[in-house]
Amino acid sequence: MWVRMRFDIAWSDLACGIRSVCLPWDPATLQQQICRHWSAPEEMLPCLSVRSGFDLLWAALGLAPGSEVLMSALTIPDMARIAEHHGLVAVPVDLDVEHMAPNLEVLQRAITPATRALLVAHLFGTRVPMEPIMKVARQHGLLVIEDCAQAFVGRDYEGHPDADAAMFSFGPIKTATALGGAVIRVRDPDVLRRMRARQATYPMQDRGAYLRRLVKYSTLKAASSRPLCDGILSLCRAAELDHDHMINGATRGFAGPHFFERIRRQPSGPLLVVLERRLRTFDPRQIAERAARGDFLVSRLPRGLKRPGGEAQENTHWVFPILVDQPRRVIASLGKAGFDATQGGSLRVIAPPADRPELDPRAVRDAAAKTVFLPLCPQMPIRSVRRMARVLWQLQGEPARRPAVARSPAVRGRLRRGRSPLVFQQGAAQG
Repeated sequence: MWVRMRFDIAWSDLACGIRSVCLPWDPATLQQQICRHWSAPEEMLPCLSVRSGFDLLWAALGLAPGSEVLMSALTIPDMARIAEHHGLVAVPVDLDVEHMAPNLEVLQRAITPATRALLVAHLFGTRVPMEPIMKVARQHGLLVIEDCAQAFVGRDYEGHPDADAAMFSFGPIKTATALGGAVIRVRDPDVLRRMRARQATYPMQDRGAYLRRLVKYSTLKAASSRPLCDGILSLCRAAELDHDHMINGATRGFAGPHFFERIRRQPSGPLLVVLERRLRTFDPRQIAERAARGDFLVSRLPRGLKRPGGEAQENTHWVFPILVDQPRRVIASLGKAGFDATQGGSLRVIAPPADRPELDPRAVRDAAAKTVFLPLCPQMPIRSVRRMARVLWQLQGEPARRPAVARSPAVRGRLRRGRSPLVFQQGAAQG
């Protein structure tokens, strides 16, 4: 079974983390080292999580209660929860699903005299073109915050230079994970100073808690190997357990009570050690390899199959979603063929305020109901990628065909720039 539960962390990184729990560290020095891995270190703040940084940002901004914050309609529910905790009103902006970008017409209609900020999420490995959004924000004097948790590519993108803040996550399922931690870029030095001062009053993350996380994800990483995973899935079926629910629950961040107490912590020395190591050793070629594997699958999909973000100009395929009319049937068929597809995930559709029902994000809500995530990863052989595509063709009642060219803008752009690794070129040639 090709399982979707893959963690972008090496055994050597996990060993480093476990060893670091036993050693003394100066968190202030480690934070400085982390900031130096970014092009504007004076604007960076390492945090326990993106949720922690988002909470710090609203506290430092001190917007008036009742101020409205426009948000990409698909996001993790905690983002709206945090804004509302600070007395703000979360207002969804429906998405152009083909590009996974805020619909500019809806964005314009959503702005009122109470609107103060806009949160744009780069989803599924796509990158939203920010200049049209920045133009609207400048016209209305809005703060712009980028959620880049699913779009980390190293120094190739550190947020739009004019955005007020950009947030990068290194949680368990993210690229270059440190099993926690985040880095927040804040352009206003006064706001950043207030965020640092507030974070300095927080208690330190417990080393034991981080050690338990290292052990937990070491176990999950071992369990995601194909032979062991097949055995675990067989046991789940025999015991009539929902392995999909178990996986989603195991990788969920900050589950349980006392949410704000748990996010209001300083990152511990061991977490900062691992985060600094992941940034220092990050190789952008892994992004190119992942993107190429996704591009190859794109080129093999049935032509009528839609994908959220399928027309995005930039897409590194952090995850690989498709849109289908019968998600359960597709998931079951892929499962029988050895591919662990799922509808599950941490993202949710934000509901509009009660007095603004016209802003119900119908496009993204309809798409979310039809979305299935395929278990694509760089380790998957090209022959397995082809076989997964053949299953999708068969579900449409047609034999798989060899496409003449890769069709998405991201694929065409990478081919024009010569960025596709050899594995993609060979795979396409062998079709």
